[in-house]
Amino acid sequence: MAKIELKQPVVQEISENIKDAQSIVLVDYRGLTVEQDTRLRKELREAGITYKVYKNTMMNFAFKGTDYEALTPYLEGPSAIAISNSDATAPARILCKFAKEASKLEVKGGMVEGIAYDAAGIMDIAKIPSREELISKLLGSLQSPITNFARVMNQLQKRLQRRHRRKKLRQSKELH
Repeated sequence: MAKIELKQPVVQEISENIKDAQSIVLVDYRGLTVEQDTRLRKELREAGITYKVYKNTMMNFAFKGTDYEALTPYLEGPSAIAISNSDATAPARILCKFAKEASKLEVKGGMVEGIAYDAAGIMDIAKIPSREELISKLLGSLQSPITNFARVMNQLQKRLQRRHRRKKLRQSKELH
């Protein structure tokens, strides 16, 4: 079997993984302990992120002719790829947070929603809250005026009830 026939399934696998990707982040994982690597993989897996180590040449072949070709300059040294099909900021967020704890993990660059970023750009993207956090903040902002309105209406109702009680009390005193 020729070498190229052995490489084709790997290139195909990478191409399939990146096809519908919201984001891709490339990292240099050299120097991570087994324990750190296991923790990182578990965290990424729980977030629904595909994380794999491939040869740079295989990723290069998979990126060629696609929007991801902009990532080829980052394919130097050992590379691992984190791919998310659902949350565009999750790989950047998780990997950058982990890189703070494990200084050996180095973010090289990536692509988020079709735009290529260097390591600094990925670090900035990592600061963006998740979609769920943004939605909950939006809902909180929307609920706040309604809650305040309900509180004011409740206070008005209580004030009217107190006035009504005082008025009845005065009337009953006047009758006696």
